[in-house]
Amino acid sequence: MATRDTEQDWNEWLAEHAGRFLLFARQQTRCGQDAEDVLQDALVESWKRAGGRPDIALVYATIHRRAIDLARRTSRRLVRERATEPEEFFASSLADAELAAQLEKEIKRLPEPQRQVLTLKFWGGLTFAEVAAALDIPQGTAASRYRLALDALRQTLSLTLI
Repeated sequence: MATRDTEQDWNEWLAEHAGRFLLFARQQTRCGQDAEDVLQDALVESWKRAGGRPDIALVYATIHRRAIDLARRTSRRLVRERATEPEEFFASSLADAELAAQLEKEIKRLPEPQRQVLTLKFWGGLTFAEVAAALDIPQGTAASRYRLALDALRQTLSLTLI
């Protein structure tokens, strides 16, 4: 019986205040989905903290804190994602941006094993022994993949530059 009373108390209280809480949560967050998530977390936390029907000011304060926490988490995640985004293959210091774009396009067309060896050898500055160790392949295979990648680039770039 006590569970039923608590549930009814919760439902009545929520029906009375949910609209105002959601409006406040929307003002504190970046989108509607975030507002709903923040509101849900804040309601549960407030109800538990008060041991039942919480003070309205406590709910608003909790919504505000949860929105700040969400914004911080989102900002940190975006910073981490930006830090791990692959950079362009070439720096903008190349005089001919069109040639750089074509070269990047052709490198991306290479098979992955050749592209890995080419990147490690040419831009990474590794020896064939180091490339082989990094990719766990025989040194001769690394040299062969490098040669195949260069031959493919020579062929495709000479055709497009003519």
